[in-house]
Amino acid sequence: MLRSHVRTTLSQAVSALFFLATILDVAAQGHGAPFDCEPIVDGVRYDLTGLKGLQVVQWEVESPPSKFIDELRFDLCETLLSVGGRSNEDQCPSGTVACLTKINRKGGQGTDRITAVVPVAHVSSLDAQTFHLPSSEGLSIVLHGLPYPSSSPDSVPQSLRINLACAESTSHPLLASYEHGQATVEWSSRCACKAHQGQPPPREDEKQGGSEENPDDVPIEHVGSGLGFFFLMLLFAFGAYIALGVYYNYSAYGARGLDLIPHRDFWREVPYMLQDVAHHLCSNVRPRHSGRRGYVAV
Repeated sequence: MLRSHVRTTLSQAVSALFFLATILDVAAQGHGAPFDCEPIVDGVRYDLTGLKGLQVVQWEVESPPSKFIDELRFDLCETLLSVGGRSNEDQCPSGTVACLTKINRKGGQGTDRITAVVPVAHVSSLDAQTFHLPSSEGLSIVLHGLPYPSSSPDSVPQSLRINLACAESTSHPLLASYEHGQATVEWSSRCACKAHQGQPPPREDEKQGGSEENPDDVPIEHVGSGLGFFFLMLLFAFGAYIALGVYYNYSAYGARGLDLIPHRDFWREVPYMLQDVAHHLCSNVRPRHSGRRGYVAV
C-alpha cells in the first residue's frame, strides 16, 4: 500500500512538472527573446548592458489651445512594464520593447487624452538588426514591431531605429522622427566605441592550440587531475618494488619461478584477507532476521 501510494504521488508530480514545462516553453516561443545587449558586429563584441533600463523621450508640437505629444518608451534590453494610472486600452500589449503613445494635452491643468498607442517594437517580431553607422563610429540598431492598426487592411509595419553614436559620455536619447511607421532615436554613449570593446571569445578549437594560420601559437596545456597523478605514481612505486624484490631474491637466495616474487606468502594471503573484509562488511549491512517466528521459549 505504501509503495503504491508513493509511486502514484511521484507519477503525479512528474506529470505536473512536465505540464508546467510545456506551458513555459509555449509562452517563451510565443514571445521570443528581447534584444541581445552584447551583439557582435563585424567581429567586434559590444557591451550595451550599461544602457538597459526604461527610457522615455517626447516630441511636442504646440497647437493652441492644446499641444500634441509623441511619447516613446523603450528598454533596449528588456520588455516594458505597464504604466501606472493608465487603463489597459491605453497600454501597449505584453512583450512590447518600444511603445509610442500619442497624447493630446489641453489646458493649464494638463488634462491628457491618449489618441493612439503603437507597439513599434515587439518581441514576437523583433528581428533585431545591428550594423555600424555609415557616417561615424557607432551602431545602428533596428527593432521591428507589430503592424498598426492591427485590425485595418492598411496597417503599417512598425519599427524602432536607434542610432547610437560613439561619445565619451552617455547622453539622453532624443526622438528625432516618426515617419512611415519607423521611430528614430538619436543617442550617444561610450558603449558604442570600438576602442572600448573586446574581441569575441575564442572558439573551442582555438583554445586547444595554434591554428593553421598561426602555427606558432602556444597551446594551452591540460594538466591531469591530482587523483590520476597519485595513482600513476603509486603504479610506478609498485613496479619498482616488484623489480627490486625479484632482483634481491635472485641475487641473494638464487630463487627461481614464483619464489622470485617478494613477500610471496603475504600476496598469497591477500585474496583471503579481502574475502574476510567483504564478508564482515556484508554481515554488518545485511539486516539480521531470526530463523524462528513467534514467541521464544525461555
